Amino acid sequence: MTQAKRLLSYLGFAAVAVYCLAPFYWMTISAFRRPQDQFDNSVVPSRWSWENFSAVFSGGNGFGRALLNSLIVAGLTTVLTLLIGTFTAYALARLDFRFKNAVLGLIVATTMFPGISQLVPLLKLFTDIKWINTYQAMVLPSLGFALPLSVWLLTAFFRQLPFELEQAAMVDGCTRGQAFRKIIVPLAAPGVFTTAILTFIAAWNEFLIALSMVNKKEMQTATVAISKFTGVSGFDQPFGTQMAAGVIVTVPLIAVVLVFQRRIVAGLTAGGVK
Repeated sequence: MTQAKRLLSYLGFAAVAVYCLAPFYWMTISAFRRPQDQFDNSVVPSRWSWENFSAVFSGGNGFGRALLNSLIVAGLTTVLTLLIGTFTAYALARLDFRFKNAVLGLIVATTMFPGISQLVPLLKLFTDIKWINTYQAMVLPSLGFALPLSVWLLTAFFRQLPFELEQAAMVDGCTRGQAFRKIIVPLAAPGVFTTAILTFIAAWNEFLIALSMVNKKEMQTATVAISKFTGVSGFDQPFGTQMAAGVIVTVPLIAVVLVFQRRIVAGLTAGGVK
């Protein structure tokens, strides 16, 4: 590669990085502006302040409870997705039955349905069975959106593992279930870990379902609570407080992705190279 091409590559990477990070940078510096400076457009705040972060956790917002709700919903969605997705993906990767590829294609095709098209039937169903304002009303729809991609990723990962490993374990006396639990699951840990991170991030950021299925303040998730922050008069928009809440919600996810980025890349590329 010539020096000019290398320079263009670096410029391209820099442009993509700036494009992706600029909104987060603006959200962060806006969070540190004083409330009276929230419409200031300077690149760096003239005076740094923690007032917006203090306002996020003021008594009227209930943001601490909203964070706990987000943690419960995202955690339950991740655990159920891994539990169901692992067994489904293992069956699709190892068992021989007719229309196996068609079943996998059908599972992936379900991700193409827009979420808004499923919202009204789910709202009607959950209203009839009195699930509105419950955790299961948020967890089950999120599970439906997370499972197809999880099954796809885990199936590719299980197909990469040699079948001879299970056969050797069964020759040594293991049952098929023991071979799966003691041999395959530990070897598939990177793929399972990647799936868990991606599912948790998607469930943590989910907004549409949480907004539609909950109308009690104490059951709101963090994303919904941020959208309902009110200003001093109840009609003005508290941009600074919302920016600070956005930073609080986003920073843990960025830290997790940075720490485990190698595992995430390894899991996403599993099965892509023969």
